[in-house]
Amino acid sequence: MLRLVFALLLLASPALAAGDPADAVNAFYGVYTGQHAQGQGIPDATVRLRLQPYLSPRLNKQLADAASAQAKLTAKVRNAVPPVLEGDIFSSLFEGATAWKVGACQQSDAKTARCSVALSYVPPPGAGAKAKPANWTDTVVLAATPQGWKVDDVVYDAGFAFGNTGRLSEMLGMVIASNP
Repeated sequence: MLRLVFALLLLASPALAAGDPADAVNAFYGVYTGQHAQGQGIPDATVRLRLQPYLSPRLNKQLADAASAQAKLTAKVRNAVPPVLEGDIFSSLFEGATAWKVGACQQSDAKTARCSVALSYVPPPGAGAKAKPANWTDTVVLAATPQGWKVDDVVYDAGFAFGNTGRLSEMLGMVIASNP
């Protein structure tokens, strides 16, 4: 019964997020926080399927193309090297976010919006003395689609010494170009 309720909520969420960029970002992070602990780096096919309703067609294609390029590289080197991308790719912090709060969203035109998102990471109990909580802000770029606002990119704004920099689309493009 609980699975049925969860499935219905997931199906309803994209429709609820259709009209407001902030709602779309909240819907994305609702799925993201449940998936990023299950896998790091480029999401596998199962996780991409869960994220698909919340992402733009362009970002969905980029993720699939990057996963394909990574698989080709892994096969070519027979698992002799780690994945090109490791850690969380949807935020500035390698460990990912455990909580979020969507801030102001600005529409530059009818097709694009940018939302500031305050993110935080709280290490799980027993993570060790080196694991520290972190707070930062990233920017989520959304594209207007016939189905409503969809996440199209993430701008990594935190500036962590060992975190992601630039944009998600740039990182995925690097993976795709490295093994077409």
